[in-house]
Amino acid sequence: MARLAGRRALFAVPVVLVVTFGVFAIAAASPFDPVKAYAGTAALGADQETLDRLRENLGVDQSFVVRWWDWLTSALTGDLGHSGVMRQPVTQVIGERLVWSALLCAVAFALAVLAGTVLGVLAARRPGSMLDRAVTSLAYTLEAAPVFWIALLAVWLFALQWDVLPAGGLTDTASERVTPGQVVSHVALPAGVLAVSQLPWFTLYVRQGVGDALAEDPVRGARARGLGERTVLVGHALRSGLLPVLTLIGSRVPELITGALLVESMFSWPGIAAATVEAATAVDFPLLAALTTLATAAVLAGNLLADLLYGLFDPRVKLSDM
Repeated sequence: MARLAGRRALFAVPVVLVVTFGVFAIAAASPFDPVKAYAGTAALGADQETLDRLRENLGVDQSFVVRWWDWLTSALTGDLGHSGVMRQPVTQVIGERLVWSALLCAVAFALAVLAGTVLGVLAARRPGSMLDRAVTSLAYTLEAAPVFWIALLAVWLFALQWDVLPAGGLTDTASERVTPGQVVSHVALPAGVLAVSQLPWFTLYVRQGVGDALAEDPVRGARARGLGERTVLVGHALRSGLLPVLTLIGSRVPELITGALLVESMFSWPGIAAATVEAATAVDFPLLAALTTLATAAVLAGNLLADLLYGLFDPRVKLSDM
């Protein structure tokens, strides 16, 4: 396990270098002017000399290669730079928002895996039945539905029509502090929407995996020995059928992050979505590079987690050979 993690860490180094370099290159080619974004409406009446002096103070008068190298060498010492658009150090911007984005993604991912496993197993038990057709039809419908459409429908139904959940934010409007009860009620709707957007993949994978496992000889032999259907399903078919889902966990991380950004924007959730949008439109190089590095690290960690889980639960795979 340690060798696998070490090899992946070494592989991550050139990946992060290429990704961050690409961020600075793309941002430099962007039509957005970071100086005007920083100055706001004051830039409309400023002369060119003032704008050039501000450009020099912000360090955007240099080539993107120089800015990338300066940011990279500072990041190695723990200094991620200062966000011009947020008027804060990058570490503070990420620190204040990352915990809420992590909470949203963790709750949504857990709900998607749990609900997808249950629905997939129920559909796989009786292939071709009415329940199987209903579950697969629902999965394909949700797979084609954009996450923002699901979010709008959820707000209309649960917040406007039924008035059982708040439509957005982290706390109630009149609240002056964050309480666990308010966080639970406010995270329910965005986490549910994000979970629904990921649900079809887990449902279909579990249905296919468990369905194939139920048709294998070991499961037939267990049934021939008189074992109960529940024992056969949980002890034999489910363990074998969930193996493909382990690889799906890592591959769904990029879309989970993308979906989380859209959901956070729709529900005004105080995560990293707003910071990402503002950093992109204002061409905030330090913040853009840090957020992209964070997303890249999350994807690499998801792939590593999937490989580790596969090696632990599949007796045919040895971690030493990976």
